[in-house]
Amino acid sequence: MRRFLLLGLLGVLAIVGVPGTASSGSAATQTAAIWGGAVEVPATATLNSRGAVVDSVSCAAAGDCAAGGNYVAGSGRTQTFVVSETNGRWGDAIEVPGTATLNTNGSAAVQSISCAAVGDCAAGGYYVDGSDGFQAFVVSETNGSWGDAIEVPGTATLNSGGGAEVDSISCAAAGDCAAGGYYTDGSDHHQAFVVSETNGSWGDAIEVPGTATLNSGGRAEVDSISCPAAGDCAAGGYYKNRTGRHQAFVVGETNGSWGDAVEVPGTATLNSGGPAEVASISCAAAGDCAAGGYYTDDSYDFQAFVVSETNGSWGDAIEVPGTASPCVVPKVVGKPLPAAKKKLKAAHCRAGTIKKVYSKVKRGRVVAQHPKAGRHLKGGAKVALTVSKGRK
Repeated sequence: MRRFLLLGLLGVLAIVGVPGTASSGSAATQTAAIWGGAVEVPATATLNSRGAVVDSVSCAAAGDCAAGGNYVAGSGRTQTFVVSETNGRWGDAIEVPGTATLNTNGSAAVQSISCAAVGDCAAGGYYVDGSDGFQAFVVSETNGSWGDAIEVPGTATLNSGGGAEVDSISCAAAGDCAAGGYYTDGSDHHQAFVVSETNGSWGDAIEVPGTATLNSGGRAEVDSISCPAAGDCAAGGYYKNRTGRHQAFVVGETNGSWGDAVEVPGTATLNSGGPAEVASISCAAAGDCAAGGYYTDDSYDFQAFVVSETNGSWGDAIEVPGTASPCVVPKVVGKPLPAAKKKLKAAHCRAGTIKKVYSKVKRGRVVAQHPKAGRHLKGGAKVALTVSKGRK
């Protein structure tokens, strides 16, 4: 599916990936809540000979936005571009300055872009170096002019395993941003990193504090980051525990210092079936954020969760109300208890009270259930079972 960009002028809306358009790298604007027609991102027709994608968009004010993504050049190599909208008009897309030098062996892409003010943005992503290694980069726009992309400081030391990228970036003010993603260590394990920009200067990337302890399974990544104020951010993503399961984490920065990452409270209870992950995080003020993602229930189905932080303290994650798969009570009478429990689980129900009685029915088989088969209940509803103890 080709993607295009929709931008809101009055509503300051941005949507990426709407299907059904004929051209890649298209844009549309909204005025008075009415969307205009999509247009191909200016100049991508020149840059792009084989395909183009917008991966991220950010708007600092109505009609003043920026977007980034990648295109396939005539050489067949993937290159990365940025494009800006000023006063409701899109300028020409340009190859991200400096990436032609960095990207010596293949692909490059902007993964995330954030604009703190009109003409003051930052973007991050990855490029492939001469050794076929993925490397993370950041690039900044100041007063409407994009500077040269640079390898994220500090990742050359961290990334000894040959794979790194910026997955999310957020700017609280012009020149004050934070980014996160992953790098690959010498043991070929993915580790999560964060890096901060202060007064226009990027510091060194660091492993997310606390993830060295959490990430015993060797795979961690920052998927989303949000900065409501300079030096006050929150990030979320996943790590792999010692059993090989992905678990969701959050981590906060206060006054420029990152605290320790913690498993999202409440997900240990929710996530009984397998992986969990924070996919997106947003902060309205320092210490007041919300995050969302998914966990795996005991039927091995993905379920959506949300979790909120208030005054710097995260509450327990909850399943998004109304998203649970319903429990359609199956018929389990006559089945051995283990098989009955398995069938209930597959139907998004749970075994409730189990009563044992003497019966002519073979020992260990279900002789009655409540509610009866066919009832539609809330996901996870309990079904009481009566099980035979055999003849008296």
